Amino acid sequence: MEAPRLAHTMSSPTSPCEEVIKNLSLEAIQLCDRDGNKSQDSGIAEMEELPVPHNIKISNITCDSFKISWEMDSKSKDRITHYFIDLNKKENKNSNKFKHKDVPTKLVAKAVPLPMTVRGHWFLSPRTEYTVAVQTASKQVDGDYVVSEWSEIIEFCTADYSKVHLTQLLEKAEVIAGRMLKLSVFYRNQHKEYFDYSREHHGNAMQPSVKDNSGSHGSPISGKLEGIFFSCNTEFNTGKPPQDSPYGRYRFEIAAEKLFNPNTNLYFGDFYCMYTAYHYVILVIAPVGSPGDEFCKQRLPQLNIKDNKFLTCNEEDGVMVYHHAQDVILEVIYTDPVDLSLGTVAEITGHQLMSLSTANAKKDPSCKTCNISVGR
Repeated sequence: MEAPRLAHTMSSPTSPCEEVIKNLSLEAIQLCDRDGNKSQDSGIAEMEELPVPHNIKISNITCDSFKISWEMDSKSKDRITHYFIDLNKKENKNSNKFKHKDVPTKLVAKAVPLPMTVRGHWFLSPRTEYTVAVQTASKQVDGDYVVSEWSEIIEFCTADYSKVHLTQLLEKAEVIAGRMLKLSVFYRNQHKEYFDYSREHHGNAMQPSVKDNSGSHGSPISGKLEGIFFSCNTEFNTGKPPQDSPYGRYRFEIAAEKLFNPNTNLYFGDFYCMYTAYHYVILVIAPVGSPGDEFCKQRLPQLNIKDNKFLTCNEEDGVMVYHHAQDVILEVIYTDPVDLSLGTVAEITGHQLMSLSTANAKKDPSCKTCNISVGR
């Protein structure tokens, strides 16, 4: 008897060549593994006549879907009723992964025209390496399957969040941003050695560096966008930057108008938390037409600098006035070098709170406030 399944119905295709897998299921049945070993009770026999898929091609990869196609010999092709797709995260040599070899989890799809789309956030995550292999199968009248040999194993990696996904994150962040408070400066905390190095080796300028992997796993800026991190949050009672910092006892302060003005564009980059009650929003400020601006324009939702829920820049009586959201911690990435002569460097009087550091911080995948309905 066929083992029970958890069926997931996929969305309708947009064209015959984009036929989405129908009646997709995650099936914990005892199928033969990729090495050809079968359980005695599997109820699945091998029949040489069924064609073995070869020349597998993966295309149209997104953060939670991909298209798959392959070639098959014509012999007994008309007997195929199903495809078995063995989809697994690529093994991490350092991971302590346990998986019973005789009970793999497979996707079972009705035989539909190729290529077909595999889609589903319950088993696909963004920016993650996977392996995939395919069998053809023929369902018999008694419910058993006749299957082909496994195809070769193909590797691929899912994509980053698209603008559509980031817009969903943006809308969630807007809900909790809170009222706006005034600010006058952007600031960056580092160790004294960082500023000394910038003076001695980079002509007195802080240089952009590649963003780390903190935040959402599917963020398109992680490991790719180059920039300089600044903060802009102020203390509610003083209207000034807090004296504590997790990043170093020396602080560079620069007037907000020198980094953020009508000659810059503003982008939403990410929204996340680290198993805490407070949330972080990453914004990107890029001079118009700069390489950073071109990078963001293709990947990130752009914000109106005068009217958004996080960071605004408006002219009032000939003076630029700035506001930031009260209820989120803003991390601002500026994409061009910044000369230290444009601001001041001084030692802070507060504590170095390392617990607040977001360096390579992992996002809480269970938080309902800052996660969207795609793979984590």
